[in-house]
Amino acid sequence: MKVLFLGYSQLGYRAVRLLRELGCEVAAVVTHHDDPAENRWYRTPAEAARELGLPLHYSDELAAAPGGIGALAGRLAPDLVLSVFYRDLLPAPALAAGRLAALNLHPSLLPAYRGRAPINWVLVRGEPRTGVTLHHMIGRADAGDVVGQRAIEIAPRETALTLYRKVEEEGVLLLAEMVPRVAAGTAPRLPQDESRASKFGRRRPEDGRIDWSWAAARIDCLVRAVAPPWPGAFAEVEGRRAWIYQGHPAGPVEADPAAKPSLPAVPAVPVDPAAARPAPGSVRRAAGRVWIATGDVWFEVEAAAGVAGVPPPADPFS
Repeated sequence: MKVLFLGYSQLGYRAVRLLRELGCEVAAVVTHHDDPAENRWYRTPAEAARELGLPLHYSDELAAAPGGIGALAGRLAPDLVLSVFYRDLLPAPALAAGRLAALNLHPSLLPAYRGRAPINWVLVRGEPRTGVTLHHMIGRADAGDVVGQRAIEIAPRETALTLYRKVEEEGVLLLAEMVPRVAAGTAPRLPQDESRASKFGRRRPEDGRIDWSWAAARIDCLVRAVAPPWPGAFAEVEGRRAWIYQGHPAGPVEADPAAKPSLPAVPAVPVDPAAARPAPGSVRRAAGRVWIATGDVWFEVEAAAGVAGVPPPADPFS
């Protein structure tokens, strides 16, 4: 089976190599140039193409060429057009070029979380479950018929990196299962339920801002969703911007977060709970630990930049 591959990321790298292992003819690899400002911690389809001696094209160069990606697809006449983390919607001529199908691997359980950055969004929103979906490409993003899916349970302390690694493994397994079935003409094709669809856009830098009046659980979700090697969440801490890379919800803000458990004291006079409650963003330090008051409980900061007394994050790849 002749395949035109389009993609990016380490999952894209592994997908190119998997296609060769499955005996496919990879007619060309189309990918994106690396962003020099990005912290690239993964291998890419361009590396796989060079390692395997495959024709390599870049999306921006094709966009400037006559006919663009559609003309390339027409010349190659592939059996399958396969997209894995490719960042652009493909034009109709490219989709029509695949004799058998034009498929995309998307990192969510469609129809939920169509669009950009679903790995981050499911963590921001506190979802317990996500997955990967192989689906037909149509004119609308992530809306075509489903070929196959694999579900992924999200662990309580999951980060974007640990979830990405799960997505990568399940994505490879799904492709290994379904690409041969596509070639044999036995792959399923199930329409998506539009009543269950949700769509999310590209995450902006401002989306990483913490509001200390939020509940600590919401803050925790955001911190884990953009933890290193992503840029991290940020907030105002003691009058200056700080980056929060790791932490967790702690005890009630009315209590001293560093205090040892004891029998509750009986006040001599009634105490107004609101008066005893630190304002959101208030900082407490004790025994080398740092807590910040949120809208409900303390949030203990375990790794940060710009917070006195908190160490920087550990290397996530060590």
